[in-house]
Amino acid sequence: MEQYKREFIEFMVDSQVLKFGDFTLKSGRKSPFFMNAGAYVTGMQLRRLGEYYAKAIHDHYGLDFDVLFGPAYKGIPLSVATTMAISELYGKEVRYCSNRKEVKDHGDTGILLGSKLQDGDRVVVIEDVTTSGKSIEETFPILRQQADVEIRGLMVSLNRMERGLDSEKSALWEIREKYGFDANAIVTMEEVVECLYNQPYQGTVYIDDTLKSAIDAYYEQYGAK
Repeated sequence: MEQYKREFIEFMVDSQVLKFGDFTLKSGRKSPFFMNAGAYVTGMQLRRLGEYYAKAIHDHYGLDFDVLFGPAYKGIPLSVATTMAISELYGKEVRYCSNRKEVKDHGDTGILLGSKLQDGDRVVVIEDVTTSGKSIEETFPILRQQADVEIRGLMVSLNRMERGLDSEKSALWEIREKYGFDANAIVTMEEVVECLYNQPYQGTVYIDDTLKSAIDAYYEQYGAK
């Protein structure tokens, strides 16, 4: 496992973004783990988060793209922090772009924040986590309506590795098949378990045998195939 992935997993735990226990998800599923990217609230957290996204985007898509698009609302700070990190880490200037939930009809009009999209732009989409793929269903038409762009791929922070609501495949695989572009994550839950299972971090074992059994049972029921 790459060092930045291990650091990112520990960073999620430190930031109380990734928690373990007994949670009910929006889908109604009972899960032994939960991720809430809304818990990144400080300047230092956002700076580090942008760096981890930048490294993962560099690994999967290189730097041959023009725009980083973050869907409203959580994608807005992600796109801003990551464009700054790409500039600082790699000396590459890319533009950030996000959408509004409502079209603005005065001043800076339109549905977009940040850079306008132009024909021929190569776009990477950035989100926090994708469980069902619903958000990309909303994002894809917005991008297509604004300009003739090429979507290079989607980057999320955590691949939950569970099947979507309508198939046995994961949401990321469904996105690849439906839209024809790649979809990746900084880390997968498999890598989280590899990093934390019976491995103390700052004096605490976050995934012990009991929790590991609960995670295994969860994936037996909901794991993607």
